[in-house]
Amino acid sequence: MRLRQVVLVARDLDRVVGDLTAVLGIEVAFNDPSVKEFGLRNAVMPIGDTFLEVVSPIDPRATAERYLERRRGDGGYMLIVQSRALDRDRARVSAMGVRTVWKADLAAIRGTHLHPKDTGGTLLSIDDANPPESWQWAGPQWQQRVHREVVDAITAAEIQARDPGVLAKRWSEILDRPGRELSPRWFEITLDSSALRFVEDRDGRGEGLAGFDVRVADRRALLRSARSRGLPTSDDAITIGGARIRLV
Repeated sequence: MRLRQVVLVARDLDRVVGDLTAVLGIEVAFNDPSVKEFGLRNAVMPIGDTFLEVVSPIDPRATAERYLERRRGDGGYMLIVQSRALDRDRARVSAMGVRTVWKADLAAIRGTHLHPKDTGGTLLSIDDANPPESWQWAGPQWQQRVHREVVDAITAAEIQARDPGVLAKRWSEILDRPGRELSPRWFEITLDSSALRFVEDRDGRGEGLAGFDVRVADRRALLRSARSRGLPTSDDAITIGGARIRLV
């Protein structure tokens, strides 16, 4: 099981995508028309063979619209982990009483969205791709849109919670992966080549996806680009679209 896709939600899709592509040196591979089903428009960008998506509500009744209101603006929205044992995962979460809000079983990919009220405010999906190296959610030509000069992978996601230990334990049970305490109020679940971190609410915006880590090939170019666009930066992080992007 690995972290395969991070999803942000934004009021102004084009502005946030413009910042992400310029600063991270990545490219939009796909605008998925099927997300209109959820009252959204989107853009999906590969970072190596992991993916960053931004969604924006086009329907005031969309769940993403309510999420923007609850967390008072743009930010992290959803995580997709890839599993090679999806049937077993589905059976486990069902037995736990975790609700499924959407499910798809396509020839090349299967997806299972879990209710965010059962996962601490972050929409979590467990998906299975066939073949495993493929990713239909990123469109038919995402391999031709991969750029590795600035960043080359998403390596972790950070979720904030009122009680990160309790939420980490919940996710550990959902994903059937062990968790560990790194320090008081900081917990981690290790996945294949990636990790999920659980920390205290740092910004007062409540539970949810706070940010993610990217593996950086050219830190100097990335920071220079971020500062030129007036984005908040430090030596080891930048903020785009309300999400803290940690540079590793």
